[in-house]
Amino acid sequence: MTLEKIVNYAKLTGYIYQGSEIYGGLSNTWDYGPLGSLLKQNLKDAWLKRFVTESPYNVLLDSSILLNKTVWDASGHLSGFSDPLTECRNCHTRHRADHLIASYDKTLNVDELSKEELYQILTTKKIKCPVCGQSDWTEIRQFNLMFKTNQGPVESDLNTVYLRPETAQGIFINFKNILRTTRKKIPFGVCQIGKAFRNEITPGNFIFRTREFEQMELEFFCQPTTELKWFDYWLEEMKSFLFDLGITEQNIDYHQHSEKELSHYSNKTIDILYRFPWGFDELWGIASRTDYDLKAHQEKSGQALDYLDPETNQNYIPYVVEPSLGVERLLLAVLLEGYREEKLSDGKTRTLLKIHPFLAPYKVAVLPLIRNKHQEKSEEVFKQLAKHFPTVYDETQTIGRRYRRQDQIGTPFAVTIDDETLINNTVTVRERDSMAQVRLEIEPAIEYIKARIKF
Repeated sequence: MTLEKIVNYAKLTGYIYQGSEIYGGLSNTWDYGPLGSLLKQNLKDAWLKRFVTESPYNVLLDSSILLNKTVWDASGHLSGFSDPLTECRNCHTRHRADHLIASYDKTLNVDELSKEELYQILTTKKIKCPVCGQSDWTEIRQFNLMFKTNQGPVESDLNTVYLRPETAQGIFINFKNILRTTRKKIPFGVCQIGKAFRNEITPGNFIFRTREFEQMELEFFCQPTTELKWFDYWLEEMKSFLFDLGITEQNIDYHQHSEKELSHYSNKTIDILYRFPWGFDELWGIASRTDYDLKAHQEKSGQALDYLDPETNQNYIPYVVEPSLGVERLLLAVLLEGYREEKLSDGKTRTLLKIHPFLAPYKVAVLPLIRNKHQEKSEEVFKQLAKHFPTVYDETQTIGRRYRRQDQIGTPFAVTIDDETLINNTVTVRERDSMAQVRLEIEPAIEYIKARIKF
């Protein structure tokens, strides 16, 4: 599977379009079409079901994108949220120095290198600019990734705000509010799904690295000294979630950060990697953030963010374990995992998106065998099915072509209405993956489909 093939597939089927396409596009922006927007929502619903609805520990939050700028001062984003930027003196394009070096030598761990070490490698190895092919680089400087804007009609430093680069800080600053209103006891977690924005120097690889993206994050608050136990617990939950979605184990790998790679707030971090077309790359990360965030906000705000344990009568700042997953990266992994081209017995090839039925944009397609003869009954069946799950109606071209069209977009079931339907109210239910068919009355058909789309 190549990246070019999945990009073309996504555009052809209506999963993902180039942003602002009729105006020549806008670099690294993507719009999610009728299918992509439904798949995105289903991924979020699956995550919420597993990590909120079915979890005895976690609650949900939706914090604002714009936060008081002091939040980002306390969290360290104003001073330390940056990437190593270098510029080609020949063509004046800007690049991340660590990415240039990682592409040149995949054996090097660039996360362990200082900007001085990065620059030395760039110059001594004469690494070429990917745009013009020359090797003449400026010294590396750190580039802050936050998008800055102004709140209100007057542009001034007093009115400066930032688009959040992560959703986590909205959880930390609401820690006391959540404690008070939910009456939760440690250990407990707060989940959030929301937009985040990072002014990436070199975004790319389709929707893998973008400047606007959605995160599904969990901040799990626990007693100090128990964080590594909970780290292992949530890592296993993450693996289980991916495998239950249909991600195969051979396409998954793991990277534990060395001491040099660890963020200043972390005492353990592991990345779950997926086998993307360019190689294994980060899909989902889990970090033990210690008590860094709550301590930082307590110090900066002057508000107490400690916890009185009712069982031990001790006060402490909770430790935090954070699994953080990008919606777009998971969507890309699901498309790559599910895409198939199958040879049929008649020598033809069918394109198939073999994804979990829960994730499929449409669960069932209603297909009249002969449009003029079966249309009225088909529309009636469509209304019945649409009350239970997302349903699509298709009456154009031959029935075989319509089956192939639904296979291509991942619809797990097709219901065909024919002469027998008009006589005894039975329909043919066709299954996407096996192409097997079963004849059922409409109400049993609904229950049959319901049982097979659960997650």
